[in-house]
Amino acid sequence: MLQYTNQKERNYFDMAKSTKKMTMEDLLKANAGKLVVPQKGDTVTGVITEKNKKNLVIDLGAKTEAYVADKEFEFANDFIEDLGVGDKIKAIVISTDYDNGQVLLSLKGAASDAKWEYFEEALDKDLNIEAKGIELNRGGLIVLVNGVRGFVPSSQFGRQYMGKISSLKGETFKVKAIEVDREKNRLIFSERHVSEAKELAQKDLAVETVKEGEIYEGVVSGVMHFGLFVTVEVPVQDENDKDSTGYIEGLIHISEISWEKVNHPRDYHKVGDRVKVKVLGIDERTNKLNLSIKQLGEDPWNTLAERYAAGTTFTGKVTRIEPFGVFVNVEKGVDGLIHSTKLDLSKELKVGDEVTVNVENVVPEQRRMSLSIVQTDLPIAYK
Repeated sequence: MLQYTNQKERNYFDMAKSTKKMTMEDLLKANAGKLVVPQKGDTVTGVITEKNKKNLVIDLGAKTEAYVADKEFEFANDFIEDLGVGDKIKAIVISTDYDNGQVLLSLKGAASDAKWEYFEEALDKDLNIEAKGIELNRGGLIVLVNGVRGFVPSSQFGRQYMGKISSLKGETFKVKAIEVDREKNRLIFSERHVSEAKELAQKDLAVETVKEGEIYEGVVSGVMHFGLFVTVEVPVQDENDKDSTGYIEGLIHISEISWEKVNHPRDYHKVGDRVKVKVLGIDERTNKLNLSIKQLGEDPWNTLAERYAAGTTFTGKVTRIEPFGVFVNVEKGVDGLIHSTKLDLSKELKVGDEVTVNVENVVPEQRRMSLSIVQTDLPIAYK
């Protein structure tokens, strides 16, 4: 119920209720500067004059009071906990009932602004904040931070959680904000920036130290359809000239996983696997590495002609069937082709069948090898 400070204010509202000819507009004109009469949808500023467990009373000026109650109070309860009598606050008018002397307010906007300001400050000051894991998906873990949903990508977990992210569902752990976008309602956090803060601080040293063509060890931090993400460990000298390790993110493109055809990277590695990689290059814009596993070994096509001279016979398995012919696996990373014109149409081949073939020619620079089927059945006329 609206509180009146004197009989004069009571008379103003009594006049509005009892005199049919006097409109609210008349009342406002008659008492300009004495009363503040907000309208629905207005953004208003006031001072908290009373706070209890169920509502807030806010003075909007000229002793016009308004309330935050019921669902609006519950929604902003976390925000209200930090408020006290005398605090100045912005709110939105959601209902006016002047007959009963009530103006109802919402703090949703103020509560939302306060939450975003909390995250922006955490990002600017590089603060550790608490997150609770609530839902796992393919890309990482959805978390709840200060009552707001955010996301921690798989690549933003430290090595201790690689392959074990599911263990954080329902658990509380420390994170740092790495992306705060109010307009896009986007919050991205990192657990690595807390658990591996020291190592990440040495990333610049690692970038300066890493060399193209060198071989390093690392841990698979993500598996995608296009390749493998790896956290590469680079030996560095810290500020005290002691041996230490710097960490740089890198990508092994699907084409650099193996010399053989790769259908999906998950067939070769999973998150948490330790791997050796060769550095192909450094992206100067992102300081991320382009890596390769297959180039740790020699390209089998380089010496194939020496090992499979024309006329060589061997048995291999059918790996693929196309309208123009059948591919047979020669060795890891090498398939040869039996052209359709050299197939026995009376004998249908299937993927996985073993077949004895003869090498007709090898063209390494074109990565081509031509095969023909060796006739193993005796001719009908043979006696």
